Amino acid sequence: MKTTDTRAFANQLLVCLLVTFGFGGSIGLGTVWMRHQNALLAKSNRALEASIAELKRRIDETTTKVEGEQASDVLRRRNDQWRLGFAPATEQQVKRMPEDPIMRLARLHRTELFADGVVPVTIRFAVKD
Repeated sequence: MKTTDTRAFANQLLVCLLVTFGFGGSIGLGTVWMRHQNALLAKSNRALEASIAELKRRIDETTTKVEGEQASDVLRRRNDQWRLGFAPATEQQVKRMPEDPIMRLARLHRTELFADGVVPVTIRFAVKD
């Protein structure tokens, strides 16, 4: 059996076309899959942004309610309403501190660190033979 050059060329051309179609199809399928993944990611990001916005809104509402309840007229009304018997603070009850309270508490807690005098320090050197 004799093979002609045209058949061999046609077989090679057919194989090349099949490989090209397969390669192009796999690239197209990969592109569609990546776009689908991007769409899913965008949808989850929108859902997260919506939940974050909802949480911020609820935090702002709660902060507003707390600040409203801390007003002095509301506190006086609650005191009278619930008969707690609290009296407003007077100047005799408040003691003003002339210094920084944090440093004062640190000095009271760690007197050896904040001593005004010089603390004697002894340094010893060990000699190795």
